[in-house]
Amino acid sequence: MQIACMSGFRLLECLTCPTFTRSDSGASSKRPIPVTSSQSWSAVPVAGGGGQRRLPDDRNGVELALRMELDAVVLFDALSQVAIAGLSAGERAIRVARRVGATRVLVVDRVRDQLAAWRGIRGCPLLVIRADQLVHTPLVAPLVAAPLVEGLVVAVDADGGYAGALLATGAHATAVLEALGRGETDADIARTATLRVPHGDIARHPIATRDERRAAHRMLYRILIKPQDNAITRRLYRPVSFPLTRLLIWTPITPNQLSYLVAAIVVLGCWLTASASMGRVLAGTLVVLAAAYLDCCDGEVARLKLMSSRLGAWLDTVVDELSSVGYMIALGWHCHLAFGPRYLGDLGFDPWLAGIALGVVTYSGTLYGVYYNIIVAVGSANSQDYAGSFEVVPGRQPNSVRLRPIEPSAPRRDRPGWLAAIAAYAPYLIRRDFISWAAVALAALHWTHIMFGGFVLGGVVTFAVVARDHVRLRRLRRAIAQGGQVLEPAS
Repeated sequence: MQIACMSGFRLLECLTCPTFTRSDSGASSKRPIPVTSSQSWSAVPVAGGGGQRRLPDDRNGVELALRMELDAVVLFDALSQVAIAGLSAGERAIRVARRVGATRVLVVDRVRDQLAAWRGIRGCPLLVIRADQLVHTPLVAPLVAAPLVEGLVVAVDADGGYAGALLATGAHATAVLEALGRGETDADIARTATLRVPHGDIARHPIATRDERRAAHRMLYRILIKPQDNAITRRLYRPVSFPLTRLLIWTPITPNQLSYLVAAIVVLGCWLTASASMGRVLAGTLVVLAAAYLDCCDGEVARLKLMSSRLGAWLDTVVDELSSVGYMIALGWHCHLAFGPRYLGDLGFDPWLAGIALGVVTYSGTLYGVYYNIIVAVGSANSQDYAGSFEVVPGRQPNSVRLRPIEPSAPRRDRPGWLAAIAAYAPYLIRRDFISWAAVALAALHWTHIMFGGFVLGGVVTFAVVARDHVRLRRLRRAIAQGGQVLEPAS
């Protein structure tokens, strides 16, 4: 549904701006593979060896490339078993270590005499995280992203106090392990830091008392607030999805399983919609709307439980797109059954079946163009990162270049007042949250034929815009190759 209804805003942008705007809605829902809680003295192996690592930024989905091995030690105590948002503090610290690229994780408590044996002769950096508090990725990410020089880097609060994480390299890593083995605390070790790095926002919170745990929950739930959320999302969706997410995080269900469940619910909704009965169409559309609410939860659960992964992002996106295509087909079949082939006169063909065929072709072409764009040029698994225009900028290596999306820059003074107003509110009308409710309203009014016509027309116009962008992107890539330059892969 969203692809079809994107067309109106696409046309508006074509009239007011020479570039196809890059959507700012949504956020990355990339999810890592979940890890099982480990007991003291158990090493947690992490998939992958050396080479390039990627560090996702929890705030905006940006990934930092890390080219190093990383060992991590997580310090457990009684508070490490306290659960916040469905994960114990200790398990969360393990996942934070993995998320920033740790290739090996060792969990220890008061008994630490095997630290040296576990470390062996490895000379890679050593990350230490204290698990007696709620920790989140922004506590550790600045340490790993800091320039890699020999020394001891510690995370600090705004007042300069030690925050519960440190990174040691070279001889300092050996010294840290020896000090931990002697029973010294990480706070004592942090006093010898060679560099202090302030941690990011939503990084840590004490959990010793009930009030602190409640405050820790409130702090962590702030990662679910998106600045891109519009009034519809804030007032109609979040009041339902937030409580549902807070319930789901305490269950074993994974974000990927939620995506599969969403797909199954959409299939049910499409089956109900593909009927001559207006009542069944309304019921099917309501089921699809319910799936849209549940679809908000998979990414939220992934962020709260540190389970983002590229597979999860693709699964979420593909389910969304196939849901749109499936609902369009079901709605067209409903119109075929309910209105008949002669509803628009004796055309010599069934307009509803022709509309389905046209919709499938244009939707498929649009999906190809969008995914070629985000995979090849943007380096994303999220269709909302689609970019219509690119500029060529210097790459990281000599004689190499890369493509950077161009943000729209239409001067507002060139827009008439009415067009500026449309431009301000049109983005809300093409978002899935609005479209889902609009579909329910049209189904309730028995205007299903109008809804189907809008989807087909929107698919045609969107395909035309995406096809234009695709041709320009292909020409740009060909010109770079013909100029003898190396185009770096998108990342």
